[in-house]
Amino acid sequence: MTKFIFSIILLPISCIVLFFPVISCGQSAQTGKVKWLTFEKAIELNKKNPKKLLVDVYTDWCGWCKHMDKNTYSNKTLADYINKNFYPVKLNAEQKEPIKYNGKTFIYKPDYKTHEIALNLLQGKMSYPTTVFLNESESILTVIPGYLDVPSVEKVVKFYGENHHEKMDWKEFEKMYKPVMK
Repeated sequence: MTKFIFSIILLPISCIVLFFPVISCGQSAQTGKVKWLTFEKAIELNKKNPKKLLVDVYTDWCGWCKHMDKNTYSNKTLADYINKNFYPVKLNAEQKEPIKYNGKTFIYKPDYKTHEIALNLLQGKMSYPTTVFLNESESILTVIPGYLDVPSVEKVVKFYGENHHEKMDWKEFEKMYKPVMK
């Protein structure tokens, strides 16, 4: 009987001890990770509180896309900077779900094996991964195809995130910029 009472008391306590770290980690893990949004959610948030958008255009089969997620966007300092200064969007170029934007519904185009919104953002030059920056008015600032490492993304997010693009061109910025992240 004592063993039975002991196990009734011990079981809930052991569950709390075992699972509490998982629960608390899930809550505090937001810092240091890019808080990816859908395209529609980012646009909705941008209407209320304008910020630039960083759109990571990827596909499920793209090895370099996965490599960029693992080695670039996982950098805590970079992720925190992106979350603070941009609405980060993860956009699967081959998603089948329609996207409503500016009164139009964009759909998957089987002939191109890609989504219309990706076709528009990449201006028909389909390459993965591609990073697209949009200003607060949702106009394209730049489209950067290919894998980008942490120092490369850092430079671009600082260029647009701190509005250097309004005061100087990219070459001037590159000359004066000193990277911080590794």
